[in-house]
Amino acid sequence: MLRTQEVLVPMTHDPVASLLRRAAAPDPRDGATQRLTPDTAGWRYVSFSAHRLEPGQGIERAPDSEEVAIVIAEGAATVGAAGHRFTSLGSRQSVFDGPPPPVVLVEPGQAVSTRAESAATILVTSAPAHAGVPTRLIDPVTMRVEHRGQGNTARTVHHLLPPSESAARLILVEVFTPGGNWSSYPPHKHDTEDPPREAYLEELYWYRFAKPAQAFAFARVYTPERDLDHALTPMDGDVVLVPRGYHPVGLPAGYDGYYLNVMAGPHRAWNFTLDPDHAWLMDWNPDLTTER
Repeated sequence: MLRTQEVLVPMTHDPVASLLRRAAAPDPRDGATQRLTPDTAGWRYVSFSAHRLEPGQGIERAPDSEEVAIVIAEGAATVGAAGHRFTSLGSRQSVFDGPPPPVVLVEPGQAVSTRAESAATILVTSAPAHAGVPTRLIDPVTMRVEHRGQGNTARTVHHLLPPSESAARLILVEVFTPGGNWSSYPPHKHDTEDPPREAYLEELYWYRFAKPAQAFAFARVYTPERDLDHALTPMDGDVVLVPRGYHPVGLPAGYDGYYLNVMAGPHRAWNFTLDPDHAWLMDWNPDLTTER
């Protein structure tokens, strides 16, 4: 049991190279461009992989003790798990096409098989869970789309798997930020288990850009004490890890951006603390939402 106000410090140091993970060329076996586990990330809960698949190419996952979410980010695919076979899953050719993507949430202890029906981008997220909820498809039509912020903090949020949706560990959200705007803003943190004020959640950002060849974002990860303080420049397909601290994101003018947030921790709640230096910039009501 975590003690009140206990800060969960990651198991490894926080050099900038460990927080920014550049995308690799697709693995010929399963199209993977990113592979992250708690061991390679230096934390306890979140695992993630991104796959760019050709038609007919697939991903196989053996049974384990983790809750798994399969996000059909682009293209179409079939997902099989726990006696279910979900076919022709897909809602867009690009993350920038508009609607949210289908998500298959798989209970622990189940093998998962994913097969691309077209060129597809598949995201596999997981977190350890002693018990899960029954395997199911989360249809995009049921997902809430939120327009958050004003002026140069305006962004669009897709609540793929919010705390209000039944799950064991995972929280998933997509954020679309126009060029010149800020998101994950004002800076906030969720690295201390102190309910109901704040919840400990590890988090990663997987980035895409409308102009992928040259676009980038600015992401800062910093703690109140500044023992961790890094400014990062993720590009298309890159991942930024947020093991602790505040974490705002800025998009340069002319470069619209997207990121998927994956979060998990000891308790499934999105309770955060604003950086008091920047709390005066808050322009949305957190009481009306439970997600980013």
